[in-house]
Amino acid sequence: MNSLEALFMGLLQGLTEYLPVSSSGHLAIAAELFGVDGEQNLTFTIAVHVATVLSTLVILWKEIVWIFKGLFKWDGSLNNEQRYALAILVSMIPVGIVGVFFKDYVEEIFGAGLLVVGCCLLVTAALLIFSYYAKPRSKAHVSLGDAFVIGLAQAVAVLPGVSRSGSTIATGLLLGNRKESLAQFSFLMVIPPILGEALLDIVKAAHQGTDAATAGIGLVPLAIGFLAAFVSGCVACRWMINIVRRGKLVYFGIYCAIIGAAVIAYSLL
Repeated sequence: MNSLEALFMGLLQGLTEYLPVSSSGHLAIAAELFGVDGEQNLTFTIAVHVATVLSTLVILWKEIVWIFKGLFKWDGSLNNEQRYALAILVSMIPVGIVGVFFKDYVEEIFGAGLLVVGCCLLVTAALLIFSYYAKPRSKAHVSLGDAFVIGLAQAVAVLPGVSRSGSTIATGLLLGNRKESLAQFSFLMVIPPILGEALLDIVKAAHQGTDAATAGIGLVPLAIGFLAAFVSGCVACRWMINIVRRGKLVYFGIYCAIIGAAVIAYSLL
């Protein structure tokens, strides 16, 4: 992987991780059309995923500090910060089950070609469009039950083409949660799973050996990819929070529908 490819894949990863268009789907499309595959190298994959997590920490640092400040306080009942942290933990259960018991099956789906990606993009489009036209309600907080259902949406989003942010935010909207809090919750709930996946990849890379893990990439392309993913992730994270507040997800639904249909047509040619 050269520096230009690393820059492209880093930017693509950072932007599409937060925008509701599926980072995995777009990376698969890029791999097919341009021959650039960020998954070919474990070290690069770990780097860009950690970079996107760091961008979340930078943009939402006030919310994270708020959670930790109240996490260890106890006055006889759960405070708001502890309820929020518990909701995040509950949301992690479904994706944790998928990661532990179905990881090999999911990896097989990633190798199934662009037809699967196109169909999954249409699923993302349907979720975004339907949530836009659904009658809004206004729950003050994400309940534990809602957190688990949103976590189910995140687990489904391991499929290439199903957007994690799009599916979790759309599911939260359909459950009646407020737009103002959903993007923040959606981005915070993904931090532990991404870090856990990165840790598993590090262990896998260690088993493969340093040469196998870093084959095909040098330090400069790795740094370029990391910085590109971090900067574009910061921009996309902030942008996405504002978009959700304004309720403009339908446009991303239309985009996913167009791209999904085009990818399906391309794969059938």
